[in-house]
Amino acid sequence: MTISISQSLDARNLSCPMPIVKTAIAIKTLASGDVLEVSATDPGSVKDFDAWSKITGNELIESDVQDGVFRFVLRKK
Repeated sequence: MTISISQSLDARNLSCPMPIVKTAIAIKTLASGDVLEVSATDPGSVKDFDAWSKITGNELIESDVQDGVFRFVLRKK
């Protein structure tokens, strides 16, 4: 199944907590069920996105890392 990305957010070179702050702002502009893709370079963002998705109820569909860039795909609740 291919996931349709509704919006992408570049949070590379931002330190904690800015990737989550920018994600929280961006996801508010989306409709329920829309998908947000976030790119970040802060290694701490892995735990941050996992915790944030559990707290907010937004689903963390995918997360991976390639060449030092962490990619998170979230579905708005």
